[in-house]
Amino acid sequence: MRFIEESSYRNQFAFIDLFSGAGLFSSAFVNTGFNPIQAVELCSIASATYAKNLGNHIINGSVVDVRPVGLCDVLVGGPPCQGFSTLGKRNLADPRNRLSMEMVRWASLTSPKVVVVENVAVFLESPHWEKMRRGFKKLGYGVQSVVLNAADFGVPQIRNRSFTFASKVGFPVIEPSHAGKHRSVRDAFSDLAAPVSSDRMHRIRALSEQAYDRICNIPYGGDKRDLMRNSPHLVPRSWWAIPNQATDVWGRMALDEPANTIRTGFINPSKGRYLHPTENRVITMREAARLHSIPDNWEFEGTDTSVARQIGNSVPPQLGMAVAEAVMKILA
Repeated sequence: MRFIEESSYRNQFAFIDLFSGAGLFSSAFVNTGFNPIQAVELCSIASATYAKNLGNHIINGSVVDVRPVGLCDVLVGGPPCQGFSTLGKRNLADPRNRLSMEMVRWASLTSPKVVVVENVAVFLESPHWEKMRRGFKKLGYGVQSVVLNAADFGVPQIRNRSFTFASKVGFPVIEPSHAGKHRSVRDAFSDLAAPVSSDRMHRIRALSEQAYDRICNIPYGGDKRDLMRNSPHLVPRSWWAIPNQATDVWGRMALDEPANTIRTGFINPSKGRYLHPTENRVITMREAARLHSIPDNWEFEGTDTSVARQIGNSVPPQLGMAVAEAVMKILA
């Protein structure tokens, strides 16, 4: 079933989405009244999710090879961020980093009034951002950037992301709707039924006996440090051997606070603070989607690992709506 009917965006401002992923940033622009004329995504599974929810204007391919279908009013995109992220190796020589310049090339081909580039916050400190900024300037755009926390816009998750605007019609003003009154994990889960094995999005993933024992010994709000202190027999040698390890792994979420950033590995307790606040399990994919402000009727394609990657790589729709609405105001 289509997530959005075409009649809801017909004859509105046209936009193109590059590096579109599963379509959640696109969905925010569609829900604001923009008309999606083209989207490009390299991952075939994410492309299938996009098509299932938003339509067949998605092209499964590389933005380097695909040609624009025509001019647009707005060009949006979230180039790969792995080389900029503070997690992992943060390799500024990662060849994927250069893909941010595709936003400039596509702007030269499609003549949008506004370009929106989403990425991790530290992207703004990179030489790649500066090169992109200069590229937009040469095309006659003014450039402005801002870092937004999804929690300030009603998403029950702490998630800081940069948005760079290249514009010929002025810059959007994005006012937080929930600053100082963040939604919590409890808010996100409040009306969810108990997980059931028949619901692929809301079922409890099987754990090894050792993993289950570890979770049972992690107190409310706790993490691996509690295991190391109180249950050393459950701790692998590597935890003791490697100094300065991440402390949020094998961590429980707090019920009355926003969740930590939902990343692509949230189905694995060793990847972050992804344990249910009060139950001895990892959060389900439906719970992660709720923490990302993804509607329950959004349908994902792919395996559990693929769905987790699609969620973790996406712009939370509620944050995306704030950006899209601000862009609409400067165009209208």
